[in-house]
Amino acid sequence: INAGGPNTQHSGSRPRLESIEAMEAMSEVFVHIDELLLAAGERIAELTGNEAATVTSGASGGLVVQAAAAMAKDDPVRIAQLPITDDIPNELIIQRSHRFIYDHLYLGPGSKFVEVGQPDQTVERKLEEVEAAITSQTAAIIHLESPFKNVGAIPLPDLADLAHRHGLPVLADCASMLPPRENLTKFTRQGADLVSFSGGKAVRGPQSTGFLIGKPEWVEYARLNNAPNPGVTRAQKVSKEEIAGLLAALEAFVEVDEEAETKEYRRQMNFIVDQISEIPGLVAEVKHNYDHYIPNAVVTFDDSWRGSMPEDIEARLKEGTPRIYAATNQGPSNVMWIDPLNLQEGEVEIVAEKFRNILIDGISGN
Repeated sequence: INAGGPNTQHSGSRPRLESIEAMEAMSEVFVHIDELLLAAGERIAELTGNEAATVTSGASGGLVVQAAAAMAKDDPVRIAQLPITDDIPNELIIQRSHRFIYDHLYLGPGSKFVEVGQPDQTVERKLEEVEAAITSQTAAIIHLESPFKNVGAIPLPDLADLAHRHGLPVLADCASMLPPRENLTKFTRQGADLVSFSGGKAVRGPQSTGFLIGKPEWVEYARLNNAPNPGVTRAQKVSKEEIAGLLAALEAFVEVDEEAETKEYRRQMNFIVDQISEIPGLVAEVKHNYDHYIPNAVVTFDDSWRGSMPEDIEARLKEGTPRIYAATNQGPSNVMWIDPLNLQEGEVEIVAEKFRNILIDGISGN
């Protein structure tokens, strides 16, 4: 039972029925992939309310394509020579607070990081450092929107204003920022030139898909640098079936009543909280904020807690029957949470019972 959210390590999310049906239908026909990608990009742009879009091999594949586009643009010679970048601007400026476990994907096409900013600096001082780091070798500036990563960072509109004054694009990684659905236009409105989203996760298309939205000029650069064209991203192919599945999932995703969806998630998470809130040494509450994209049951263990720690509780949940995955290791070390996205009918009750029993057993065992 996946009660920890749609991360790839635990199989992502359940594809929507519409997505599976579209993939099956597309498997019966043949198309010209470039034509399909252009048409799919137009449809994604329409569905998401953006000027332009294109398909990628996951949000992670989108980061590789972003970097390639920033360096090679539409120059066929440069596109062909990547990842050899000695004679072209190849530096990507990134805030130190935005370094994370997947950022090396930006380096795949031959780019280099220039790190700026310290946690204790003001936004004004960080902006000064970004501007001071811009040279003739700068290809782009990176911005990350991700849980537990926004505190103290330069706001995207300010970063975009600075980048555009210097003729540079802002490359935004927003893989985990859906819902809310308003984010489909929020980051492009704030000035990002290319924004990478996952086509799996809460969209519930094929887990191996993603999409880039943004300015038409930069989306076209991304498309030219992406598979199926020969080049550094050739290995990032997305099949015609996956493209169809992504489109169908997005069509369903944007039509969902988000208020009703959120209400149901909150009901399920309140049930979890009600089952464990009286256990001493912990605080259980439903959180729905920047760090928790949908209502999650968040458990914080305080100094009086005498039971097992979150990583041990997570391990015990996985050892049971049925095996249950819950989320830890993304936020503070004394916190874990239950995510309802992948819970199917009848599973929230199973999770609540197993979770409660392990928490109580952990106290009695100490």
